[in-house]
Amino acid sequence: MLITPIKPSPKITTQRVVLSNISWQTYESLLAEAGDKRSSLFSYSQGVLEIIMPSDLHETVNCLLKQFVTALSDELKLKRKGFGSTTLNREDLKQGAEPDSCFYIQNVDRIIGRKINLSTDPPPDLIIEVDLTSPSTNRFVIYKSLGVPEIWRYLGENVQFFQLQNAEYVVCDYSSTFPIVSSEIINQFLQMAETEDDLTILDALREWVRENLRSPETTEQ
Repeated sequence: MLITPIKPSPKITTQRVVLSNISWQTYESLLAEAGDKRSSLFSYSQGVLEIIMPSDLHETVNCLLKQFVTALSDELKLKRKGFGSTTLNREDLKQGAEPDSCFYIQNVDRIIGRKINLSTDPPPDLIIEVDLTSPSTNRFVIYKSLGVPEIWRYLGENVQFFQLQNAEYVVCDYSSTFPIVSSEIINQFLQMAETEDDLTILDALREWVRENLRSPETTEQ
């Protein structure tokens, strides 16, 4: 068994451990033993298990992006159901992951009141991944196998939108979930976190959406 730890930065303490040659049965056993009340996130792909322990900064960014999705869906009158870091598994594909956050929006009616079973249910419509010291490259392979259509990936200081097109993830300027929203706009509101509290940022985002819904064409700040 190969263990590959990444030493945490003094300022950013997200930690990552990679284990090789792990069977699906061992992966499921580790998930069961760890339980739901934990801070670590597991992902599994064809025998490789990755365990991530997010830092405070990681969780701060994730929380703000989750609130962005909530505010956008509220203002655009879109139904949603958030599943947080729920485990997304496909035993037949030997793929599984726990995203930082995930949402059903376009397919919300197909999942309400049900426990997710990706063998028969669609994957989440939107996933959020926050990369500070541990890249989500391996999880992108898993999400592609699961058919996740859109990922918002925060890397360092900015968010990029990725959409699954022709079985590959490509960077796109605009969200497919919220077509009026560009990554540039999301990054502008993220930058406000340096000087403003969450409520002020969310109020500004909601007002931006209302102004753009009144406008015949989307205008960026």
